[in-house]
Amino acid sequence: MATSNRAETKIPLMTHHDAAPPKMLATHSIIVMSGKGGVGKSTVSANLAVALSLKGYAVGLLDADLTSPSIPRLLSLFGNVECQDNQLMPISYSEKLKVLSTGFLIPSSDRAIVWRGGVKMAAIRQFINETNWGALDFLVVDLPPGTGDEPLSIAQDLRPDGALIVTTPQAVALVSSRKSVDFLRKVGVPVIGIIENMSGYECPTCGTHVDIFQSGGGERSAKELGVPFICRIPLDIAICESGDSGKPIGENGAQASCSAESINTIARNVLHFYGITEDVRTESITKQRGDK
Repeated sequence: MATSNRAETKIPLMTHHDAAPPKMLATHSIIVMSGKGGVGKSTVSANLAVALSLKGYAVGLLDADLTSPSIPRLLSLFGNVECQDNQLMPISYSEKLKVLSTGFLIPSSDRAIVWRGGVKMAAIRQFINETNWGALDFLVVDLPPGTGDEPLSIAQDLRPDGALIVTTPQAVALVSSRKSVDFLRKVGVPVIGIIENMSGYECPTCGTHVDIFQSGGGERSAKELGVPFICRIPLDIAICESGDSGKPIGENGAQASCSAESINTIARNVLHFYGITEDVRTESITKQRGDK
């Protein structure tokens, strides 16, 4: 039998110790998932984390899409994760927001991460239990598409108390979103609601509305499945520009577009789900980060 010359990508995670890992102090843990890729799940995760931090909450953002991390690019956040006292140190986006991603552990964004299921699960446990997150009000977890190793590991080890499902209006995405709801019910994670992304496009020049990927499917699925429908996020050039520039659409508190308002609607629904009525915006991200 021929011997393969292929080698798995090696990423310098911590050396595990026999001592019990410290418990992460997160009041609420939220997973953001989708049944298929390309629906904007990571964009929703990043912008939700920023929106909650702008309201004064201490937020952690865990990029659990281990082999295709996009959170660092969406937040224009780069650096090397350090280890102190046998704990990983997440990178600070602002005073209120800490981020951890495998994107901080590889030398180049073009380098592939080739991991089997067992390695993925070990990395997720380490990211959860052996990371110095500090005291968090919310931990937002950006999951990879589907219902495989990473979502199952997060559900079992983190035991999140809420989940958001991102879908697009067309039938192929809606079928996958229904599978996500079924997965969450099987693992006992409450569904905060369904978000319909890429829901229509309004031409900024003539104002014509076009349902490029149809419309309303997310809301219909929510009703059929008996889960809340949160909002529609339209196709918006502002989202594309914010993702490419690494500056979330609502980071300075400006209601610059209907998409920015949609993100704030998601944040308000999250707070309402947990019975939190306060909705007080604090200093802008610019002031939190000390940018000039």
